[in-house]
Amino acid sequence: MSTGVFRVWQRNLDVYRQNWKISFMPPLLEPLLYLTAFGIGLSGLIGAVDYGGAKITYLAFIAPALLAINIMNNAFFENTYASFVRMYYQKTFDAMMATPLSVEEIITGEIAWGATKSVIATVIMMAILTGFDLIVYPAGLLLIPLAFGAGFAFGAVGMYFTGIVSHIELFNLPFFLFITPMFLFSGTFFPLEGMPMWVRWVAMSLPLTHLVDLSRGFCYGIRTESMLLSLGYLVVFTAVFYPLALWRMRRRLIK
Repeated sequence: MSTGVFRVWQRNLDVYRQNWKISFMPPLLEPLLYLTAFGIGLSGLIGAVDYGGAKITYLAFIAPALLAINIMNNAFFENTYASFVRMYYQKTFDAMMATPLSVEEIITGEIAWGATKSVIATVIMMAILTGFDLIVYPAGLLLIPLAFGAGFAFGAVGMYFTGIVSHIELFNLPFFLFITPMFLFSGTFFPLEGMPMWVRWVAMSLPLTHLVDLSRGFCYGIRTESMLLSLGYLVVFTAVFYPLALWRMRRRLIK
């Protein structure tokens, strides 16, 4: 990480530290609500779930998926709404561009901060899942670097949308057309094996599907060939959208 990127990241950290008590609550309470409503509430109705040739409880099935959703949401929200506010309303980007910082350093620092928010949320949720005995250690510790890497990927695509939308209300479109389908059809709340083949192919094209696969593997302490494919997918996804984010934001910031 270059000095310029670190300074942008540090600036956002300093702001976060001023409001950390408020920012701390959503990643703490949201997974608890989901685990209670879906994991505990539905678990008694659904019973065991077939996954990887074994029978597991529904709570154990959705817990890693909720963690993956948490990673996605924190990075994507940070680099869409929050970054847009800093750019458009607070003029923070304009102030930083008046310094020796380059556009690439500013945007990379923003995306790295979004990934950091995913790590913070993941550590909080890991503590909760550990209390439910839903993470196997030491394999579960790999969730932390996974959170940063996947957070960077979703932060990059979020920043790409920030470079496109003209008004903050238009973020409803990527949330409705991009985030919501992944939330529902990425093997999060039900196994994909029971779905029609075309649904499975669509799901495999979505980045959250691969993040969920990796999260389950690390939570359960297992390694499969599909996890290598999922890791490769996220690397390629990042390699595509990170340069696109830099390109769109450069076009937007430099008139």
